[in-house]
Amino acid sequence: MYLCTHSYYSLRYGTLSLEELIAEAARKDIRIMALTDINTTMGMIDFVKMCGENGITPVAGVEFRNNGQHLYTGLARNNTGFRELNELLTSSNLNQTGYPVQPPDSRDVFFVYPFGSRKKEQLRENEFIGIRPQETGKIFTSEFSHDQSGLVVMHPVTIKDKIGYILHKNLRAIDHNTLISKLSPNQTAAPEEIMLPQDALVKHYERYPQIVHNTERLLSDCSIKFDFERIKNKQTFTGSRYDDKILLEKLARDGLISRYGKTDKLAAERVKHELEIIDRLGFSAYFLITWDIVRYSMSRGFYHVGRGSGANSVVAYCLKITDVDPIDLDLYFERFINPRRTSPPDFDIDYSWDEREEVQDYIFKRYGHEHTALLGATSTFKGNSIYRELGKVYGLPKQEIDNLVTNPMAEVNRNEITRRIHTLAELMVDFPNIRSIHAGGVLISEEPLTCYTALDLPPKGFPTTQWDMYVAEALRFEKLDILSQRGIGHIRECAEIIAGNRGIRVDVHRVADFKKDPQVKKQLKTGETIGCFYIESPAMRGLLKKLHCEDYLTLVAASSIIRPGVARSGMMREYIHRFHHPDAFTYIHPIMEQQLKETYGVMVYQEDVLKICHHFAGLDLADADVLRRAMSGKSRSRKEFELIVEKFFVNCKAFGYPEEITREVWRQIESFAGYSFSKAHSASYAVESFQSLYLKAHYPLEFMVAVINNFGGFYHTWVYFNEARRQGATICLPCVNQSEYKTCIRGTEVYVGFIHIMNLEMKVAQGIAQERHRSGPYRDLEDFIRRLDVHLEQMIILIRAGAFRFTGKKKAQLLWETHLYFGKNKNEHAPVPLFHTPARTFSLPCLEQTMLEDAYDEYELLGFPVTISVFDLLETAFRGEIKARQLSGHVGKKVRMVGRLVTIKYVKTIHKELMHFGTFLDVDGEFFDTVHFPDVVKRFPFKGSGIYLLLGTVTEEFDFPSLTVEKMAKLAVRKDPRSE
Repeated sequence: MYLCTHSYYSLRYGTLSLEELIAEAARKDIRIMALTDINTTMGMIDFVKMCGENGITPVAGVEFRNNGQHLYTGLARNNTGFRELNELLTSSNLNQTGYPVQPPDSRDVFFVYPFGSRKKEQLRENEFIGIRPQETGKIFTSEFSHDQSGLVVMHPVTIKDKIGYILHKNLRAIDHNTLISKLSPNQTAAPEEIMLPQDALVKHYERYPQIVHNTERLLSDCSIKFDFERIKNKQTFTGSRYDDKILLEKLARDGLISRYGKTDKLAAERVKHELEIIDRLGFSAYFLITWDIVRYSMSRGFYHVGRGSGANSVVAYCLKITDVDPIDLDLYFERFINPRRTSPPDFDIDYSWDEREEVQDYIFKRYGHEHTALLGATSTFKGNSIYRELGKVYGLPKQEIDNLVTNPMAEVNRNEITRRIHTLAELMVDFPNIRSIHAGGVLISEEPLTCYTALDLPPKGFPTTQWDMYVAEALRFEKLDILSQRGIGHIRECAEIIAGNRGIRVDVHRVADFKKDPQVKKQLKTGETIGCFYIESPAMRGLLKKLHCEDYLTLVAASSIIRPGVARSGMMREYIHRFHHPDAFTYIHPIMEQQLKETYGVMVYQEDVLKICHHFAGLDLADADVLRRAMSGKSRSRKEFELIVEKFFVNCKAFGYPEEITREVWRQIESFAGYSFSKAHSASYAVESFQSLYLKAHYPLEFMVAVINNFGGFYHTWVYFNEARRQGATICLPCVNQSEYKTCIRGTEVYVGFIHIMNLEMKVAQGIAQERHRSGPYRDLEDFIRRLDVHLEQMIILIRAGAFRFTGKKKAQLLWETHLYFGKNKNEHAPVPLFHTPARTFSLPCLEQTMLEDAYDEYELLGFPVTISVFDLLETAFRGEIKARQLSGHVGKKVRMVGRLVTIKYVKTIHKELMHFGTFLDVDGEFFDTVHFPDVVKRFPFKGSGIYLLLGTVTEEFDFPSLTVEKMAKLAVRKDPRSE
C-alpha cells in the first residue's frame, strides 16, 4: 500500500537508512512497497537486494521535484520502466534542465500526481492521482465523488517518529542554508509521514474501497529484479568472445618477444598459463579494453603507470599495461588466479594530471556515452562538519561554532542548543550528504547504464553514476581506475625542459638502466630525493637512509612499509633492524619463515596478509582476500568480515598454536592490512621513483623546474625553489622579458613564473609572454603598458615583484612613471603606434629602495624572498652552533640549531598524547629533522611558519641523525620598513 517512501538517499530530506526503512516495514508486516527517493535512484539496487532478503516485494520509483515542488511520482512496472525513469532523470541532469511538467508517455511506468494538480480527464491510461489520508474529506466535493477509478493511496514515509521529524527539519534547514526557525511548511515533509501498519492505513480509506483496490492492483502490476551474479562489464572487445581470445593471444605473444625475447621458456609458459585462465574466466575483453586505452594514450605520447592486482600478470606486462616484470619480482600469482575469483583483476592506470581528461574523453567516445560512466561516490556527514552545519542552522555566532567544532564534547553541556546539536550530530553521522565522484573509477557496461542507475553531470563534465563502488561491486561491475598524479607530469615535463634547455633527448622509460646507475644509487642511499615521486617526504627520506637503500627491491619494500599501519604496529622499526641484522632475530613461527623470508618475517605487502591467512590460519584464498578487502575499507559486509575473523581464530586453535602467538600474528595483520600496498603496486611506484631519481641525478635543475611547474608535491613551492638553488641554480625574480607563465630555465638561471605572483590576474600572467613571443621584447615601461591590456593595480604588482628590472630603474621611479601614465590616460589604452617614440623622461628626486624592502615585497607577492635569504630577515645574526651536515658528528651532545620550519607531522602516542616530528632547513638550505615529545609539545608549541631556535640532543638511529628538542622559540624578524 506504500507507493511513496523516502530513504536518507533523498539527500538532506529523508531520515531512514534502507536498513531502517525495511526493518520498519517488516515490523508493520508490509509485504510490498515502493522506494521513491526524490530525484534519484541511488539507493534502488541495495533496496531491491535487501527487500529480497527480508521477504518484501520491492517496487522501483522516483519522486520528481522541480525546486522542491512535487510534480509526480513514477513507479516502474518492470526493469524497462526503471530504465525509463533513469533516462528521465539523466536527461534532466545532463542537459541541466528541470523535469517536464507532463512526463513522457509510457507503457512501462505508472505516474501518480498529487491530489489537486490534475483533472480527471487529463489522466492517461498509466496515470493516477494520489490522495493522502488527511485529504480524503475533499473527495466528496471533487470530481471523484462518484467514481474513484483514477485515485490511489498516497501516504509518504519520510520519518520514523517525533525525533526523526526534528532531524528531518534540521536536514531541510541545512539544505536550504537557513535558520531552522525560518523554514516554511512547504520546505518540509508533514509530521504524519510515518509508516503505519497496513490495517491502520487502509482504515483511512474505508469509505472508498475502490481507492484501496486501485492501489493494490497498481502495486501487483509492478516488479523489479536485478542479476547479482553475472558480470555487467562489456562482454566482448571485438564482438565475439572467440575473436577476443585469439586477438589477446596474438598481442600477448608479440609482447612476450618484445619484453623477454624469443628464448625465455619460463615467461612463455607463464603467458600460456595466464591466457588459459583469462579465457576460462571470461576476462579477455577486460584486458583488451585496458590495452586499447593504453594504446591510445601511448599513441598520443602520454606517459602512464599501470598498477593494481592486474600488475601481477605477465600478460599485462606484455601488453605494456604495466611496466613491472612479475617474474623478476616473483609476484604472488595467487592474488591474480584466486580459484574462487569471479571478477577480473583491477587495473589502476595513472596519467599526468593534465592529460587524464583526454584519456577519459577517448573512453567515452570509443565505448559510447550510453555504456560508459564515471563511478560515483557519496560524501557523508562526518565529524566536525556536522557541528558546523548545525551551528549555522541554530544561528550560533562564528566564534561559538568554531569552539563547538574544535571541541564538541566540551561544549555539549553548555546550554540547551549545544546539547540538542550534539544529539542531532550523533543521529546524522554517516548520513549521505552529497553525491560526488570516485577518484578515478570508470565503468564500461554491456547494457546501457540507465538499466541500473540515473546519471549525474558533475563539474568534470562526464556522466557519472549516482551510486558508488560498493553498489557497483554488488551488481558485479568491475571498474577501471583512470587516475591522475603530478609525478607523471613532472617526469614528462622534465624531459621536455631538458630537450629545450640542453638539446638532449632523454628516454625516461630506460628503467632497467636507471636501476644500475651509480649516481641514482647514491641519491637513493643518501635520501637526496626532494621532488622525486613518492619518496620525498621526511619519513620516506629517513627510511631510505636507515635502510641504506640503493636498489630496486629494497625501494619496493620501503614503498610499502612506510605506510601508517606498519609504523604504528612497530614492525617498520623491526624490519629495519632485521634488514641490518638478518641473523639476529627469530621467527615467531616456522610458517612465518617459510612464507616471509624475503621480508625477514615482516608482512610488507598485501600478498603477505593473504599468505599468512592462508598458510598460517588455514583460510582459503577467497576468504583471505575478503579479509584483506574489509580491512582496506573496500567491503561493506561487516557480518562476513566477522565470520572470517572468527574462522581465523578457530583454525589457529585447532592447529594447536599458543594463544599469544595467534594474537600477535593477528595484531600484525590487523594493524597492517588496511594500509598496505600490493607488491605490484609498490613495484609500480618504485619504477616511477627511479625515473624521477635518474632525472634529478643527471639533470637536477630542469627536474626541479618541472616539479615546481606541476605543483602538488609534498612540500610548499618555496621548498622546491630552495632545492633548485641548492642544486646550483640562480633563482631570478619574474621578468617581463625573460619569464614565462610557468617557471622556466635558461642555462642555470631559473626565472620564477608569473603564475606564482599573488593576485596577478591569469589573463595578465599568461598574456605577458604571449605578447612578447608575438611582437618581441618590451622596450620599456610605457611600451609594455601600450601593448598589454593591463590596469594600474596589476602594474603595481608587477613592479613590486621586480618584473621591470631590465629597465635599470628603481621600483619607486617605475611606480611614479606608472601613476603618471595612468593619470594622463585614465584607463584608456592607446593603440600601439606604428613607430616607437621614446618616452618622455622626468627629473625625479633620489628615491631609495633597500634590499630589506625588496625582500618583504617578494615575501608578500611570491611567498618567499629571492633577493636575500630569509635568514637575513632575522634580528639576530646567530645561525646555530652546528648546521645540518654536522649532526652526525655531534651524536649524544646537546646543541643549539636554527632552522626554518618546513613541515610538521602530528602523531598520537599509545597514551593519546600528541607528539610532533618537525622538518627544518638550516641557513645553507640543508634539511634536518626534529623530534618533539608530548611534554615539549605542551611547553614549547609551534607558532606557525618561520625560523626557530632549537635546543636539543642529537640522536641517531640506523645512521640517521635527528634532534630531540628540549626547548624551542620562534625568532623575531626585522621590522618591515614599508610600514614605517
